[in-house]
Amino acid sequence: MDCFEALLGRRSIRKYEKRDVPEEVIQDILKAAMAAPSAGNQQPWHFVVIRDRGLLDAIPEVHPHAVMVREAPAAIAVCADLNLEKHAGYWVQDLSAATQNLLVAAHAKGLGAVWLGVYPRQPREQALGRLLRLPETVRTLSLVVLGHPAEHKRPADRYDSGRVHWDGW
Repeated sequence: MDCFEALLGRRSIRKYEKRDVPEEVIQDILKAAMAAPSAGNQQPWHFVVIRDRGLLDAIPEVHPHAVMVREAPAAIAVCADLNLEKHAGYWVQDLSAATQNLLVAAHAKGLGAVWLGVYPRQPREQALGRLLRLPETVRTLSLVVLGHPAEHKRPADRYDSGRVHWDGW
């Protein structure tokens, strides 16, 4: 799959087959996530790979839009350790870039994934932090649900020339 096919063909997948995702595939996807740009190369990210069925099934209790995780074999919490931050506040951009890389890499590997927002919803962030036993200095930006897709969506053409401005507004 070439770069444009991966980018333009990626869709949010919320239905999954009952098949595990091999650890090697998850590691490849995480390598792509960690290749994301970050402010001053601070790379404040940590990733919590969740495959324990009990944890996966508990996630919808703390995240109102995570029902699909009960069907999925895995999820990845994309987190920032604020102790690694060199440029205050940029962890949100750094982790957003890492999350996007993760999603595109999953699609390129033939998997389905969906980005669930955690930050800036403080109750979600705190509850997920307790569930995953995160240190107090670690913040969660997103939760990516991951698996073999049980639904297939056609690429969406979202290009809107009305949103493009050349050399000024």
